[in-house]
Amino acid sequence: MLKWIGGLLAIVVIGAAAFFFFVLPAKFEASLNRVVPVEPVTVTPEAEALHKTLRVADLHADTLLWARDPLKRANRGHVDLPRLEEGGHRLQVFSAVTKTPKNLNFERNTGDSDQITLLAIAERWPVKSWGSLAERALYQARRLDKAAAHSNGALKVVHSRAELAEALDSGAVAGILATEGAHPLEGELANLDRLYDAGYRMMGLQHFFDNELGGSLHGVSGEGLTEFGREAVKAAIARGMIIDLAHSSEAVDRDVLALTDAPIIVSHTGVRGQCDSRRNISDELMQQIAARGGVIGIGFWEGAVCKGSVGAIADAIVYAVNLLGAEHVGLGSDFDGAVTAPIDTAQVAELTQALMDRGLDEGTIRLVMGENEIRFFLENLPEN
Repeated sequence: MLKWIGGLLAIVVIGAAAFFFFVLPAKFEASLNRVVPVEPVTVTPEAEALHKTLRVADLHADTLLWARDPLKRANRGHVDLPRLEEGGHRLQVFSAVTKTPKNLNFERNTGDSDQITLLAIAERWPVKSWGSLAERALYQARRLDKAAAHSNGALKVVHSRAELAEALDSGAVAGILATEGAHPLEGELANLDRLYDAGYRMMGLQHFFDNELGGSLHGVSGEGLTEFGREAVKAAIARGMIIDLAHSSEAVDRDVLALTDAPIIVSHTGVRGQCDSRRNISDELMQQIAARGGVIGIGFWEGAVCKGSVGAIADAIVYAVNLLGAEHVGLGSDFDGAVTAPIDTAQVAELTQALMDRGLDEGTIRLVMGENEIRFFLENLPEN
């Protein structure tokens, strides 16, 4: 009897562990990274023909956060290599999310809680990453490197202008690593070298909460760069890293613009004049960033463009083109970032159609669908 009970308990424990480590993470992601078509767009033969000639680029996806093989087509989420290839993508920025607060919102968050710890445990990340944001970023970089190594050359992680040019010439999808906020520095500039050596070439400064570098757009303080933040920004730029102001407070934005002449990216956002959301900074700041040679990535979710449709994304792009100039606007989907989108990576030809429907010419469509981002990185990544 005791043996029978022991065997039953073992089965229960094994079943519970299997559910927690294998079933639950997949169900959790499927509930967050959804594709819900709203006012679907019919792609005409003319738009399809144009789209096949585009080099699509996207400035932000959080794919590395989730427990699935990025080389295999998935039935959940937004991004994987087969869908990138189907959608005509030639460049994808992969961002590492390392900490998010509970009850996440656009209005006010603190850094007192963290939802990523439980996810890291459930997805069986290395134990040392459970308590270290730096280790979480390093683990996600290794995940992308491993995927590239097993892709037979179809995916290449690039760290320099030369590597990006080589990847584009080869027909591969080029992957660039970015941090979703700079809290993986953990207040230590020495960690900047660890991130750089791991392949990170773009650094967001904040995410949904204030950190050691300064205020978040969705934090509590609304403050600008701290002294450590100034040191970190200068050190990152000196190493050839690109600064991303998505999620940073407007005070941080202004401090960065005063601190450096280096071109800046806002990787995933909307534009306040088109969508009056707390997720979006002012048009005036957007213009200052563009005037420095920056690129603004327009998001694909309702919080950025005020409606969850391809048409709303196209409307935001058209507004941004008119406000900033065609050469400063790109795509910043926030795919796989716990968002509901009207399309996934394979379906971006719908956006090409929507831009055509709004009267954008072929040259402008080429710029915003990818050429601006490709040019930016060819000019601003480290040379070798």
